[in-house]
Amino acid sequence: MQVQDVDLRLLRIFVTIVECGGLSAAESRLNIGRSTISAHLSDLEIRLGLTLCKRGRSGFELTDAGRITYQASLDLLQQCETFASTVAGSKHKLSGRVTIAIIDTLIQDPRCKVAQAIALLKQKSDNLQFDIHVCEAREVETAVANGRCLVGIGVSRHPIRGLDYVPLHNETNFLYCAKGHPLFDCPASDVKTLLAQAEVITSNYLRDKDSRNDGLNYQNSASAYHDEGIAHLILSGHFIGYLPEHFASSWVDKGLFKAILPERYHYQIPVELISSKAHNSSPLAQASIEVLKKVHGV
Repeated sequence: MQVQDVDLRLLRIFVTIVECGGLSAAESRLNIGRSTISAHLSDLEIRLGLTLCKRGRSGFELTDAGRITYQASLDLLQQCETFASTVAGSKHKLSGRVTIAIIDTLIQDPRCKVAQAIALLKQKSDNLQFDIHVCEAREVETAVANGRCLVGIGVSRHPIRGLDYVPLHNETNFLYCAKGHPLFDCPASDVKTLLAQAEVITSNYLRDKDSRNDGLNYQNSASAYHDEGIAHLILSGHFIGYLPEHFASSWVDKGLFKAILPERYHYQIPVELISSKAHNSSPLAQASIEVLKKVHGV
């Protein structure tokens, strides 16, 4: 089929539906009603001659054709953005959509300068749109690798081929308990015994026990993908877990959290600027990378 403007719009709607995990969840992002979204999706399926997804009481699920179309849509839309950015660059003017993937809670770290980078880019051109995607570590890398985002700010345990990583600063994580947990007010002589009994939160994010090798009691009775989920579990008073210092500091200041033997139980992860070798040649990508490096002093 020949791609027309209406098809690009429908593809953007389809990509949003997939990223949100369904039609209902996409309503707020698209700012249109579910019935209209469904009609657009049906129009796209008719245009392509394919069934892209299963939707109904059983939930939203992509078909094999839908998964292929989703990836092809990402590639096509990225090429459109690159084209627009390159043409605008020939006029010595930045244009296009600045898409940044970033790990959760980083806004609370004073060393994070994403807001300053956005302000500088805005000063360079009024013809820019901004999309910020807050997600977990693996999703940051995936979003940059598949071209959905120009750049990412995150952490990586196993670098992905084709991506560039520039260290920005180190994030320090400590082991915390909350007020009400036996470790919170215990005598120093009891810490070792209580630590052996304590249930430790397993993080499915990146900060897992293998990266720490701390010898603690991971019973898999509590797990979370995001720092906020870990914080909820710690606040219950029944579990202990690792959190970034900048994120936990507000509870520490209120007397609700306490770091457990911080000289022993801590580790650092480098926060990195992540970009794609395949997609960072456009003027917009280059400008975004340069500004993010500048504000972070690298």
